[in-house]
Amino acid sequence: MEMRPGYKQTETGVVPEDWRSESIGEFSICFSGGTPRTSNPRYYGGDIPWITSSDLNRGRIVEVAGRITPVGLENSSAKIIAPGTLLLALYGATAGVCAVSELVAAINQAVLAIIPRSVDTEYLYQYLTSAKDDLIRTYTQGGQPNLSGGIVKSFTVPVPPTEEEQRAIATTLSDVDALLGGLDRLVTKKRALRQAAMQQLLTGETRLPGFHSEWEPLNMARNSLLKARIGWQGLTTAEYLASGTHYLVTGTDFSAGRVNWETCPFVAADRYEQDRNIQLCPHDVLVTKDGTIGKVAFVDELPGPATLNSGVFVIRPRGSAYEARFLFHILASTVFEDFLTKLAAGSTISHLYQKDFVSFAFLAPPTLEEQSAIAEALDDMAAELAALEVRRDKTRDLKRAMMQQLLTGKTRLVLRGPANV
Repeated sequence: MEMRPGYKQTETGVVPEDWRSESIGEFSICFSGGTPRTSNPRYYGGDIPWITSSDLNRGRIVEVAGRITPVGLENSSAKIIAPGTLLLALYGATAGVCAVSELVAAINQAVLAIIPRSVDTEYLYQYLTSAKDDLIRTYTQGGQPNLSGGIVKSFTVPVPPTEEEQRAIATTLSDVDALLGGLDRLVTKKRALRQAAMQQLLTGETRLPGFHSEWEPLNMARNSLLKARIGWQGLTTAEYLASGTHYLVTGTDFSAGRVNWETCPFVAADRYEQDRNIQLCPHDVLVTKDGTIGKVAFVDELPGPATLNSGVFVIRPRGSAYEARFLFHILASTVFEDFLTKLAAGSTISHLYQKDFVSFAFLAPPTLEEQSAIAEALDDMAAELAALEVRRDKTRDLKRAMMQQLLTGKTRLVLRGPANV
């Protein structure tokens, strides 16, 4: 492939001609810390923050739970770092994860401090974050990844020619990080609000305006048609088709309370026709009875004919016994979780049977109108949360694309000098 004018091939890939490629050890001081002897209580509970690799998952370290004493510091190889120090996890599940500490703190032996002399710290943080998988893949061989100071120091980084350009790249990416952090916090808040609303609305603790009737017990088994693929109709995996016109819904196709039709396999038409009871309809409620027990999905629309594999129940109200969407929210709430917990009674449930639902009863509004209003309110909150999660995921994808462009020089930022007076 012809090289783009103004670019060159290096160890780190194609970069602009005025960029350089250097190993971290060439421009950085690197050191790890240590752990005071855990058997000595005098070494712990002091005023010195003590950073371990599990603290690095947050990107910016502003507080940690660990504390050691000056005596613990003196009697171990733990080392003090200054605010603004770049840290990298060396071992285990967090290997390769980076963070910048905003604390005067000590670090343990699983954390490597990297203090660059001629490269902007924030630029190096962004690059190492983007290159984490490459670092692990290049220098570890299977099993739990383990890095060392020597390995990290030998890792090569593409470096823009000026710290001004490095800072500009880092600032641009940090701005997106701040946006992502805000979206993550908002998603967490919205999720907690929805959970609280489910608890209040589905138990009658909070009533919607205009509804005042006393709630009544509703037994699901007595008021529902509960069906599944029976034994002699069992399907072999060879019958799961990669393409077709008749969908086969399995529990692994449940996603965020709906069926992900894009992941569903297909089944032959005669298998679909075999049992009308499990031919899906809009407003069906689905519950897994094998594998991961108690996963729930609501069928709001069908892209085509669809049936079930043997691991899923379909639940439908008898006549107008209840609003199906209300039952879906009940089954997706702690009301059903508590029922499954009591059903297990200390053991592990490997299978749900129809008879298990005989005792499943809960309080419900006596009118379909109130049930529908509650379901609609919860649906609206779920839709708002889903839209926020999509926005966050798109922002995360944008960040990845920006990293790929900016950290390789494929896209250069225009640096403006001081205005002419």
